[in-house]
Amino acid sequence: MRVAVLGSGVIGTSVAYYLASAGHEVTVVDRQPGAGLETSYANAGEVSPGYSAPWAGPGVPVKAIKWLLMHHRPLVVKPMLDAALWRFCLQMLANCTESAYTVNKSRMVRLAEYSRDCLRTLREQTGIRYDERTQGTLQLFRTQKQLDGVAKDIEILRESGVPFEVLDRAGFVKVEPGLAQTQHKFVGALRLPGDETGDCFMFTQSLARMAEALGVRFRYGVTIEGLEHAGGRITGVRTSEGRIDADHYVLALGSYSTRMLAPLGIRIPVYPVKGYSITVPITDASCAPESTIMDETHKVAVTRLGDRIRVGGTAQLSGFDLSLADARRRTLEHVVTDLFPRGGDVARAEFWTGLRPMTPDGTPIVGGTKYANLTLSTGHGTLGWTMAAGTGRVVADLISGRKPEISLEGLGVERYSRAAAQPGAQRALPARA
Repeated sequence: MRVAVLGSGVIGTSVAYYLASAGHEVTVVDRQPGAGLETSYANAGEVSPGYSAPWAGPGVPVKAIKWLLMHHRPLVVKPMLDAALWRFCLQMLANCTESAYTVNKSRMVRLAEYSRDCLRTLREQTGIRYDERTQGTLQLFRTQKQLDGVAKDIEILRESGVPFEVLDRAGFVKVEPGLAQTQHKFVGALRLPGDETGDCFMFTQSLARMAEALGVRFRYGVTIEGLEHAGGRITGVRTSEGRIDADHYVLALGSYSTRMLAPLGIRIPVYPVKGYSITVPITDASCAPESTIMDETHKVAVTRLGDRIRVGGTAQLSGFDLSLADARRRTLEHVVTDLFPRGGDVARAEFWTGLRPMTPDGTPIVGGTKYANLTLSTGHGTLGWTMAAGTGRVVADLISGRKPEISLEGLGVERYSRAAAQPGAQRALPARA
């Protein structure tokens, strides 16, 4: 089957690889000159199924007010006359209940755990390398209230069979010796030993080369202008270099998926949530992180990527603005120097920003549409890297007519229809089905 994949980020490239592995003739279209050059370029580097959780949850509205008032605030909202922004915020508020949180997190963990397993298999089969580490994620808490507040997450992790450890100071210093100097700033930590880290851009570029070796054609520097349709099917893609025809189409355009789908009568609540990162060269490896540390107060992740430290965070609601804000850089520098004061040279850091395609319930949109030959693969938010391999495998299975290895309940666009159950009304499924 001829399949056109729109988008060459980590999601689109993963889909293309798995489709080609299944024997399909695949063309990938992207406006960038190479794979993984937008949101996948410099993300936090986490492959963290255990940390997969929706931003919307009990108590979040109150926390959001506090975050907005912090000096190094993790949440930034630019006041705009943007109806999509306010609809997104209202839908997030509707998901800030205990029942909705439980359902949404279980859905996310299901796909994320499967994806982590797919990534391991891919690594074993191909030998792909991307500065990967398999030493887990450490979530650090500065207050006892924060530590006590993870009880609900721990309950869901336990029900889903995800391994975890609650550590005191001595415990987290043992797994992250670089925190020895600053351990007094934290009361404890939650460790997720099954999580991994790696350079998403390096992975995406390598996987694109592997996909090309399987026959995938990447058409870079081509702007996608729209999708044509007739009789309940997509009939072609209009681009800056002419029309592209295929038997099936996969939309993996991240935050830009919403604009592409609207003319087709498909409305998805995906909104661009701007994130920032700095990439810091390591100066003293013994004082740098071993894996990923998440500072719960600032919502910033600090990750070891080879001889670099990636520091990523901030949720900024400002539409499609890609300007770099110095205040956000100062927050990232503050966190990494607060945790690892001798680990890296922030003066030589690379500063970057990207748009995360967020859904109000946190769960990505993966699956078919009212058009028989159009599949969606978007809305992964901050977890595109975590969920990429599993998403690619699921989409390839669907298009190939195979039953996916996990349940897709609650992952499709149909959950946003007027007839869908209210948040939290559907039964949460186990991590595997």
